[in-house]
This record gives sequence, structure tokens and C-alpha cells, in this order.
Amino acid sequence: MEIYVVKRGDTIDAIASAYQVDVSLLIYDNQLVYPYELAVGQALLIANGQRERTRTIQSNGYAYTFISRWTLENTLPFLSEVSVFSYGFTEDGELVEPPRDDSWMTQMAWQNGTRPILTLTPLSKSGNFDNGLISAIVRNPSGQAALIDSLLVVMDEKSYGGMNIDFEYVRAEDRELFTEFVRTCTERMHAAGYPVSVALAPKTSATQQGTLYEGIDYRALGEIADHVFVMTYEWGYTYGPPMAVAPLHMVRRVIEYAVSEIAPEKISMGIPNYGYDWPLPYVRGTTKARSIGNIEAVRIAIEQGAEIQFDELAQSPYFHYENAGIWHEVWFEDVRSLQGKFDLIKEFGLRGAGYWQLMQWFRANWLLLEDNFYIDSGIKAPF
Repeated sequence: MEIYVVKRGDTIDAIASAYQVDVSLLIYDNQLVYPYELAVGQALLIANGQRERTRTIQSNGYAYTFISRWTLENTLPFLSEVSVFSYGFTEDGELVEPPRDDSWMTQMAWQNGTRPILTLTPLSKSGNFDNGLISAIVRNPSGQAALIDSLLVVMDEKSYGGMNIDFEYVRAEDRELFTEFVRTCTERMHAAGYPVSVALAPKTSATQQGTLYEGIDYRALGEIADHVFVMTYEWGYTYGPPMAVAPLHMVRRVIEYAVSEIAPEKISMGIPNYGYDWPLPYVRGTTKARSIGNIEAVRIAIEQGAEIQFDELAQSPYFHYENAGIWHEVWFEDVRSLQGKFDLIKEFGLRGAGYWQLMQWFRANWLLLEDNFYIDSGIKAPF
């Protein structure tokens, strides 16, 4: 596969002709919309048909229970695991199920050869991570036992194939207790035949300050869990200043630290499947960015006549536009930024890639993932 960056005056027909590829396949792979306008600076994935391939890495993604059936069905063939988001709990260890039924997701996952994973989070009723809830459960042995008992029942009834523990903002004083909670969960799950993974905040050192980092012991958790998911994204976030969501130079720093504490073959690197649109000027505490899909970002650029730029340090695309008198700054992911992340996975010999989240269908990403990490096992007909 090749990546082509659109220049002024390009048309989709001219690009297809230059690369001797079927124009309909080029349109399909890049999810272009009639009349197939292009944005200057837009990155296109150019492929000569699809192939039957054998996966060489583990690929995972998180999905809410309200994901569309069409999106999940199309994504599952590219995944080793799908993490259903999410189950919660009370201070007393009562299990809280997702607001919508998840049984259809586990069934569809197994039908596609993908392992469904139950994700456990300490989310409050408002939908935010509650470190007070974490403190309560890690200090309550009987509550932990009740919670794990309930988890095992649900995993059996709904045919889950493993569990992911996604606890964020663990307090510094709960660091060892949280580690022991993960150990207890893992021992119980292993006894029942289930693997356990843990989501880790993107640390760059063992002594990194901040409520997101201090309660997370990379080395200990990496030794206990079967594998870990490092959340290498959200540098650019809803209430933060405009910047790349996953700048590659920062992602590299996190991975360099992670492999110094955890075996590379146990590490999945987080990849964002989204971008943000910030209104300008940015005012800390006031400005709120809008989360957008990567295909949506390109559509905005086309509709607004914006030229897409590429930050060489962050290895990420961005652009500016004006609408109704308000300037905007948009950062998102494209096949260039994704290739940089895939190269990092290969460089460090990591377990694989993990996506937050799968709610938006981005076909070129999955085709590029195949091209990087799948071994050819024969040719099949084009889509």
C-alpha cells in the first residue's frame, strides 16, 4: 500500500489513473463522498485490492454497548479482542451492568473469531472516573470478593473471554492496595480460565507527578496482568489547548518508559480513533473542544475549503477554518499519523495495537493495519 498526499488541482480520477488503481476502490477505501471532492493536504491510502491475511499482532478496541451493529460487524474481522465498555460497581462491591444489553456484542464477537472482553471501570453516575470509589473497593475485601463473584457469573452467562481493568486517577495512597486488587482479580480469573489485562495511564517515569499517574505501578501491574493497554492518547483533549491527540514524540517517550518496566510482548499501544475541533481563541477552563471522527475531520476541511497541514514532530494532521465568524483548530488522525504509530509498535516489538474507541468506522486504518501486521495467505476478490 502507498500513501498519497493531495495537491492543489488533483482529482480522484487523475490519482487513480496515475497509480493504475480502480477509482471505485480508491473511493471505497478512503470513504470519499460524492462528488468525491478532495482537500489539499488530505492523505489517501492507495491499495491494489484486498488479500486474505494472517494476523501477526494482537489488536483490540473499546466499544460502548450503543455502537451500531454495522460498525461493529465491519470492525470485528480486524480485531483479536473487543473490550465492551463498561461494567461498574458500588462501594459495597455490587456489580453495575452497562445501560444497554451487551449479549449481542459478545455473540457477534465470537462469530467473527474475536474474543469479547468485559471492561471494569469505577465510573460514577455522572460518567466520570471516581477515585473515591476506587479507594472504597480496594479497602473492602468482602466487597472485592462479592464483586469478583458477580463478575464471574456474568462472564459465564454472557460468554465473555476475559476481563480488562480500566481504573483511572488512582490515588497515590491507594497505589499498593490497587495493585493487590488487580492481583486478587487476576488470581480468581485465572482459576476460572480467564485472562486479565490492565489499562495504564501514559507515564514517562516511575516518579511522574499527577493524580493520573501516581497510583499506577507499571512494573508490578505488568508482572501481574497477562498484558497491559497503555493509553497513549489525550494530550489534546476536550478541555485542553489545541494540539495533537497522540503526538508521536510523546507517545515514544511513554513506550520507552513502558518497555523499561514491562516486557514488550505484554504491551498494547493505545491509538485514538478520533480527533478534536477547538473554537478559538482557547481560554483555559472555558473552551470546550468537540470530539469528531477522522473521516468527519476531512469532510470539514473540504466543506470549509481548508488546507490540511502535517506537523512533522507530532506526526499528526491539523488545519484551521472560519465558520460564522469563529476560527477553529482541528487535530485528527490519518494514514500518515497511523503509519508512524504502527512503525513504533514494530520498532519496540510490542504485543499490538489497542484503539480508543471503535464507535467511528475508519476503513483506511484497518486496511493499513493489515498491510503492516498481517502475513499474506492468498488473494481474495476486491470489495
